[in-house]
Amino acid sequence: MNSAFLYLVTVLIWGSTFFAVEFQLGVVAPEISLVYRFVAAALILFGFCKCSGRRLHFAVREHLWFLLLGALLFGINYMLAYRSQVYTTSAMTAIAFSTMLWMNIINARLFFGVRASRSVIAGAALGIGGIVTLFAPEVREFSLEDGAVVGVILAMGSAFVASLGNMASQRAQKRELPVVQSNAWGMLYGSALSALYAAAQGYEFAFEVSTSYIVSLAYLAVFGSIFAFGAYLTLLGRIGAHRAGYAMVMFPLIALMLSAAFEGLVIDVYTISGAALVLGGNVLVLLDGARHAGRQRAEREPARGDTPSPEPISS
Repeated sequence: MNSAFLYLVTVLIWGSTFFAVEFQLGVVAPEISLVYRFVAAALILFGFCKCSGRRLHFAVREHLWFLLLGALLFGINYMLAYRSQVYTTSAMTAIAFSTMLWMNIINARLFFGVRASRSVIAGAALGIGGIVTLFAPEVREFSLEDGAVVGVILAMGSAFVASLGNMASQRAQKRELPVVQSNAWGMLYGSALSALYAAAQGYEFAFEVSTSYIVSLAYLAVFGSIFAFGAYLTLLGRIGAHRAGYAMVMFPLIALMLSAAFEGLVIDVYTISGAALVLGGNVLVLLDGARHAGRQRAEREPARGDTPSPEPISS
């Protein structure tokens, strides 16, 4: 699969999960819903690995990486994200979570020494500006006196933890740990962490028997967890965290389209202007990614007709 397709899958699926998560909130505690979601996703992935002959036995050191990925990407990150939507709107959550793009750029520099190009930084600035423009009316109504500030803090905390998870996943792929098995073990460990936290808090392991809850849970487990994470983490290993992370800025745009289609959201000047900024920033980042991939291919492949120079003999 090429990177553009992986990017499209990531954005479309994860953008729609903002809408799906709304059906998970209410009767069942968010942490319990996360246990159901990631246990189901992990079991499906383990079954797929078994049927396709992928190895599932790993050394203790590799399981420590899986545990780290589970805690950051499938545990703490999502516990904070689900809780944030209890306190604030999906729009404010999207704005806060979009800061993960900047966190990825900074963390990639700190952990891997990767400098973001000017076009990536410019694209990120346009994208975040577009998100703020899209939801400007809600931003104006934001008040520090209500619970929304708690939701924003939780969402930004979720973005920070997810960014650290991106760094851990990129490092794990450099150690040649397979993405599918890493996700399977990581989701299992992440769900165990959520279950331990829920039990410590005294939450009841209830289950809502309703069509909306079951369908949204199945969608989040299969598409939001298995397909989207598989696509995103593969993309992460190919083009780096600061480019792959731009998908985070596109999520709210997809959420906006779903809201307009199913919730009667009115398309106005803020919507059009914000969407234009987000898409413009997206073009800058994707063009930079294409140039970067082209340079890498040119460095790996000798020019036609040339023969590689012999390695010097060291004395």
